[in-house]
This record gives sequence, C-alpha cells and structure tokens, in this order.
Amino acid sequence: MITFPNCKINLGLHITGKRNDGYHDLETVFYPVPFYDGLELIHNQDPLTAFTLSGLQIETSTEDNICFKAYSLLKKDHPALPPLKMHLHKVIPAGAGLGGGSADGAFTLLLINQKFNLGLNEQQLKEYALQLGSDCPFFIMNKPVYATGRGEIMEPVKLDLSNYKIVLINPGIHINTGWAFSRIVAAPRNDQLKNIIALSAPEWKNLLYNDFEIPVFEQYPAIREIKEQLYNKGAVYASMTGSGSTVFGLFEKSGTLHLNLPSHYFMKTI
Repeated sequence: MITFPNCKINLGLHITGKRNDGYHDLETVFYPVPFYDGLELIHNQDPLTAFTLSGLQIETSTEDNICFKAYSLLKKDHPALPPLKMHLHKVIPAGAGLGGGSADGAFTLLLINQKFNLGLNEQQLKEYALQLGSDCPFFIMNKPVYATGRGEIMEPVKLDLSNYKIVLINPGIHINTGWAFSRIVAAPRNDQLKNIIALSAPEWKNLLYNDFEIPVFEQYPAIREIKEQLYNKGAVYASMTGSGSTVFGLFEKSGTLHLNLPSHYFMKTI
C-alpha cells in the first residue's frame, strides 16, 4: 500500500509555559499543506522489517527513523504484525519546520492500521503518534486545528486558504530545536490565536506571530530577509513556520511572482 504524507505550516506559534515533564506548552494553529512525501509498505519475506530511503537523504539509522519507530510501537501491542518492507521517498525538507518527519510517522501508523485492520480509532492513533513527537497527532486529524498543550490538544477551526498561493522557501539552514526553545521566554498570552485566525489573512500581519522568529532572525539574518522579501513582493501574510528555517508567504492567485533567491534555496509554490 502507498500513501502520501503531507506537510504543515504554523499560523502563529506561542510558547506559553515550561512543563514539569521537560516539554513546553504552546499555542498554535496547524494548517495542512498539499506538498508530499511518498511512503510504501509491503510484506517482507525475510523475518526482519526493512527500511529504505530515496529522494532527500536523512542522516539517521533505520532504528531511529520515525517510520520504523511507528511500526515498532504498533508491533509491541500487536505482535501478530508481520515484517514489512518500508520505503520512504523524501521530498519535504527535513528539520525545516514543515513537520515532514512527523507526517511520515503519523502516516505510517495510519497505513499499518488500515492495511492490517487493527481497528484503532482516531484517539488511539493520536496517543501512539504523541509517543513519536509533539507534532505527530496533528497529522492523524490532518485538518486545520487550534492546538495547545504540547500540540496534542486540538480543536478544529474553520480556515480555508485555497484562494491563496502558498509559497514555501527554505534556505538550507538547519535550526536546532533545542537551541531555539532555549532562546524563548515562555509567557501566557491574552490574545488567543483562534480569535486572530478568524480574521481575514491580510489582517494577520501585525497580529499573528511566531515566537521563534525573534531568536532565529537574530542568529540567521538570511531567514529574516526571506520574510521581508515576501512582503516586498506582495504577500498578504508571511511567517516562519515551526522553529524554522522555512518561511512561507500567502499571495493572491492572480499575477506572477519573481523572487531573487540564492540558487541553493528550496522553493515550492502551492
């Protein structure tokens, strides 16, 4: 069976507190974006599960890959699961704030549940997904949500950006998530993002913020320059997603867009 894990963007991202378990409380709106990896699972005649990768390379062992971890979680509770051949074609840049790895893990859970009729409901799948990473439960729902807690407490929001072009730009800079969190002063907010997100996209510019932009832009001015260029070229809204380094812009669909970017930058228009 084959599936196509998509990525996400964060519309606003506030770090509201530090938890006793070492994680942070946050507030964000996750929005799914139709830009995909490819994942295939088939039975393996050999006694061990195998994982192969094509496309963009990820520096990790098979045992540490999130798809393999997702299989191992389910195998522990469903020992009758057979060995698999798992192949991931990686298109979404890794470590870029787009949640590509989280999507791959969540979609592995979904595909195994479907292929082997495990009968797991959405809540059970989200509980497995949370063991893989804080962003993973979102991809079980995979629709616009207002998220709190670690990101696993979600409620759907009415939000449709299909009237806009979404431009994703990644400069190839890897942002260490631990470093990014260490630069944030967590503080509760009075202006809930789900209220801001109810406004029109052109009204978001001075209201909808990603807390990680301050430390990341200071350390990596090239990322700030991407956001500035997107606004200069007519974006109705632009922001960094996650802890970076991808920046996205929303543009009216009419008209053409010409950006002056270094040749090694990744750019995708959706």
